[in-house]
Amino acid sequence: MITIALTGGIGAGKSTFAHMLVDRGAVLVDADSISRTATEPSGAAFGAVVERFGTEILDASGAIDRSALAAVVFADPAARCDLEDIVHPVVAAEIAKRLAEESGTDHVVVLDIPLLAEVGRGGTTAGTVPGLDGVIVVDVPLDVARLRLVEDRGMDPDDVGARIGAQVGRDERCAAADLVVDNSGSLAELEAEADRAWDWAQGRRR
Repeated sequence: MITIALTGGIGAGKSTFAHMLVDRGAVLVDADSISRTATEPSGAAFGAVVERFGTEILDASGAIDRSALAAVVFADPAARCDLEDIVHPVVAAEIAKRLAEESGTDHVVVLDIPLLAEVGRGGTTAGTVPGLDGVIVVDVPLDVARLRLVEDRGMDPDDVGARIGAQVGRDERCAAADLVVDNSGSLAELEAEADRAWDWAQGRRR
């Protein structure tokens, strides 16, 4: 098994790139998807999140309103840390389970981890992932990321600014990379980058 961490700032196109790697044969473990499942009403972290942040973050159906929760945590670093302390151990356990399931295979396992650089090369938003074979960072200039988030996703510019401000800078993120992918161009150019990254990942076999 080859274990590759994939990260990038918001708006960099990391998820698009992850699925390009899946098209080439990778097994994807998506930390964001695991986190969303953990905070659904039936999820392991739901009760603790509601206890910490109150019923004001719930929608009419009783589920967590992710926009309401985001408005709280991106405006208050202490609140964001509290949320991470609740959710990350649950995500860590699920990541460990999935890696164990892949152990002994010849698969390339891509761990899609948005905040890898925020907690260091050896960790994830969910805790330590031992034995990483490499780190890929998908990178774009901040003005490109902002434009995509506002125009393509319809996000509020102030929300975009708060989310970018909560992340480490591009230089620090790229410094943690073994391979930097440039996603400032076209989809065709990104496909070429995926080919390059896939060849690179295959070369990480030990």
